[in-house]
Amino acid sequence: MARGSKEGGATKAVVTDKREAILRAGVRVFAAKGFFNSKVADIAREAGIADGTVYLYFKSKDEILHSIFNRAMADFIEEGRRELEPIDDPTEKLMTIAELHLERLSADRELAIVFQVELRGSTKFMQEFSAAGFAEYLDIIKRTIEEGQESGMFRKDMKPVVCAKILYGALDEMVTNWILSANKYPLPPMAGEVMKIFLGGLLVK
Repeated sequence: MARGSKEGGATKAVVTDKREAILRAGVRVFAAKGFFNSKVADIAREAGIADGTVYLYFKSKDEILHSIFNRAMADFIEEGRRELEPIDDPTEKLMTIAELHLERLSADRELAIVFQVELRGSTKFMQEFSAAGFAEYLDIIKRTIEEGQESGMFRKDMKPVVCAKILYGALDEMVTNWILSANKYPLPPMAGEVMKIFLGGLLVK
């Protein structure tokens, strides 16, 4: 029985390793060639496996792209919840969210390119993008704003969901500019600049 458990664990590890290798290869290929110009064969070559092996884990390159997004969002949300748990001040929570957003994407330029460019290549992907973990991420921002309104720290004449989208949009634009800019500069400090403007309009005077 023990031997069976060990073998089962080893099999699971192999499956996880190959799946992760495919996803990582997908990020590199999509970032370099663009999603629509990429082929499953390109991803297989980058991962160092046979073309047919990719199809054991993913039905298509569309599914690979979706999995890249879902995995990245799940990791980000998990990290965000962990970082926010000990914080009580809503303004500090929003600053932490902004810093994490920019730090995580600046740490992986290829993933940032996939997020900012390749996921938005069609209306179909944009609809799926909005319906996935993105909604959960926006909800975290929205509830933080609601906490600030309930405590009397934030203005109550603003809709939390609109504020959440505005903050996300500002951070999103910072990442896009960072990717496209010919000038190399650190992205995380932009969190403070975004929050100055955002909180300037949200805080009760």
